[in-house]
Order: sequence, then structure tokens, then C-alpha cells
Amino acid sequence: MAVTAEAVKALRERTGAGMMECKKALVETNGDLEAAAEIMRKSGLAKADKKAGRVAAEGVVVVERSADGKQAAVVEVNSETDFVAREKDFQGFAADVAKAALAVQPADVDALLATKLASGKTVEETRRELIARIGENIGVRRFEIIRSDAPLATYSHGTRIGVVVALLGGDEALGRDLAMHVAAINPMYLSADDVPADQVAKEKEIFVAQVAQDPKAAGKPAEIVVKMVEGKIRKFLGEITLLGQPFVKDDKQMVGDVLKKANARVARFVRFEVGAGIEKKQENFAEEVAAAVRGS
Repeated sequence: MAVTAEAVKALRERTGAGMMECKKALVETNGDLEAAAEIMRKSGLAKADKKAGRVAAEGVVVVERSADGKQAAVVEVNSETDFVAREKDFQGFAADVAKAALAVQPADVDALLATKLASGKTVEETRRELIARIGENIGVRRFEIIRSDAPLATYSHGTRIGVVVALLGGDEALGRDLAMHVAAINPMYLSADDVPADQVAKEKEIFVAQVAQDPKAAGKPAEIVVKMVEGKIRKFLGEITLLGQPFVKDDKQMVGDVLKKANARVARFVRFEVGAGIEKKQENFAEEVAAAVRGS
């Protein structure tokens, strides 16, 4: 049976696959559009499974905020390359996932993947279809939902960093400044009280060893040595906590002091950066080409 151009066009619009791939599926099914779509769907699932083990450390972070500004979702969706991360369909998928996360507020990533999008397909079904069409591994890595009694402050640095700050008191300008500060300086914790005790203890061990080898501490009374260690701990806690960091817009003030003057406090903040914590594969293109030549 001859396959018409109209049939190929219809299958392309339905699946998003290439023209030759659509034509091949239609030939295989004697022009049956439904059967061809099913074949391509199964083929797409198989391709997605084959690519599942490939590292996806590029991508985008999307921040979606509710109409009243009091709820927000931060979502990271990954791809293998920055080229795909800039692709329109990929960014549209990531935006749809963020909208679904905010609307449904699922318990975890698995529940998010099972959530239906406006298309009627689940996030997981759409993800697999996108993998088949684009040809790269794509993953929905993580998300967080933030709620507040006051409008949330948000900031996105391009598509790579997304920040949400729950600020109680203060004003919109202060909230945005704090969100930009979090994006730029990347505090690990809100305050010293939030730093795990075992992390502080580990750092203290290191500081004690450093002071013991410091010529300036030689012959000093024990209480002076203790104060030197305590000073190092205070500096460490200040560097990793939002309240203890110098404010990015005025480094003569600590963030905690800025908040105190504004009679405001930060209840919580979330910062996502694309690929943070993912071990990226180091590409050696010369070796890759040499290996391909040897293989041929």
C-alpha cells in the first residue's frame, strides 16, 4: 500500500517524530495510523530505557508561583547537553512540569511523574516521548513546594539558578534583594542553629588541628587557644549561613542585621542550581574520535 504525504504529516503531528521514521512505521502497518502511532510509542519507550543510564547534568530550573504569590514550586529538569536545555520543546516540558508540581503538590518525584499534564498524558509519558524525539536522556530530578503567609520572593538567574525566599515582614524590594543574594552567594543554611551538630564537630576537629600547628598559638594559654578555635568556628558558620553572610548589596552589613533593621525575618529559602551535586562525565573528544576510528 502506498503511503501518502498526508498520512506521514498526520503521524508527524501526532508523535513529533521525523518524517522518515513516520513513513517507515506507516509502511510497516500498511498505512494504519493508529497501529503506526502505537509502534512508534513502543519504540520511543525502548529508546528512553536505553538512554536512562546516561548522565544528564545540564538542563533548566523553573520557578512557578501561584496567583496570590504565597505558594511556589521550584523544579529541576535535566538533559545531557546545554544545546537541548535551550531547545523550545524541552523548556516547554520543564515549564509544564513546574505548573503541575504547583497545582498538584505531589509527595515526591515519583508522584510528580505520575501526574497528568494538560495534554492528558502523565509527566513520565511525556518525558519518554521527548527522549525518543530529541535523542537525549531527560530527567525530572527534584522539586520543592514553598508556602508562606506572605507573598514569596523569587529570582531566576537565566534558566540555571532558581531561588524562592519566604520573607515575613519587610517589602518586595528587600525580598528580591535577598533572593538575588541567595542566588549569588549560595548559603547552605538559614542560621547557625540549622547547621547539623556533627558538621560543626567535624570542622572543630580540623580547626583544633590547624591551631595546634599555628606558630602564633605556640606557648599561648589554653583559654587563648580555645578562643582562636571558637573564632574559626564563628567565621565558618558565618560563611555558610544566610544570616551570617555579608549582604551582597552592602558588605558592611550582615544579612541578619539588614533583616533586623527592616523588622523582618526569613522563614525559609530554597535554591536550585542546574546539575548541583551531579558528577559530570569528563569528555575527551580526541579519544572519542580515535576510538570511533579504531572501531570502524
